[in-house]
Amino acid sequence: MKKNRVLTGITTTGTPHLGNYIGAIKPAVEASQSDQIESFFFLADYHALIKTQDKSLVHQSTKEVAACWLALGLDTSKAMFYRQSDIPEIPELTWLLTCMTAKGLMNRAHAYKSAVQDNSATGEDADHGITMGLFSYPILMAADILMFNAQIIPVGRDQVQHVEMARDIAQRFNHHYGTFFELPEAQIDEDHETLLGLDGRKMSKSYKNTIPIFLSEKQLRKHVNKIKTNLLEPGVPKDPESSIVFQLWSAFATSEQIQEMSHQFSSGIAWGEAKQLLFELINSKLERPREIYNELMANPDQIESVLLDGAERARHHSLEFMKELRAAVGIQSLK
Repeated sequence: MKKNRVLTGITTTGTPHLGNYIGAIKPAVEASQSDQIESFFFLADYHALIKTQDKSLVHQSTKEVAACWLALGLDTSKAMFYRQSDIPEIPELTWLLTCMTAKGLMNRAHAYKSAVQDNSATGEDADHGITMGLFSYPILMAADILMFNAQIIPVGRDQVQHVEMARDIAQRFNHHYGTFFELPEAQIDEDHETLLGLDGRKMSKSYKNTIPIFLSEKQLRKHVNKIKTNLLEPGVPKDPESSIVFQLWSAFATSEQIQEMSHQFSSGIAWGEAKQLLFELINSKLERPREIYNELMANPDQIESVLLDGAERARHHSLEFMKELRAAVGIQSLK
């Protein structure tokens, strides 16, 4: 029976936080255990260059993200885990796809249009500060997907357009050169809601309102205590539906624990007590992974070895596939 190929990229521009864990890492690691799925996870370090030119940030984030996924249980004997930049066939495929992609399609990309609108609003030239990296980002993403003919691409709603663009690009290439690419499908997991950050907005590095996954116990407690709450006093019933504390609790708790906490909210639990219980719950779930993470961070050679092994396995496919694609477009030996 043919397995479905699922591919997920993780941009290396910051420290993974609890929103990443609940929304992406945990469900992806769980799904990778299925015998019906062939999982591909990669560190999108080329994509990171679109967002930042801080080389130390990209390097440190690559180490942190890799250590994070490994510490949280990714089984690299089952899943393909590699660094984007270790697969040179991906930028080569990006160029082949670029030569097949209509500029008009890229003009419609949300990130590019948003940047143009921002420039217009401030009176700047429409393309002020916009790099070709930002403009052609969807083509690199298409190459990530199409290189391994992944069928299922778990993404947030803001990335669905890019998966649709990958389909358009693949169809155009197939039309001109023969059928080489399967058409990917975006998958949005409605069961994993977006976690709110310390201030009540979406947990995001850009808002600086995150709780990094592997903080020390002391720092984790400090961050949990910073979570925004209302002024309701102990003994006054509280609404779990509007509470960041309860949302985070629900993300880590069992159904029985959620039910018990809901009862305590109705009974008027004090915010300090609720935050203490939340800290203890999160800490209990992450205590052992934190130890593994710290061990990996102290031994980067171990992380590097895992990534290089993943790249070698991935290139068993990409090298052969790229030979076929070169021949398809007329780039091959003259013999």
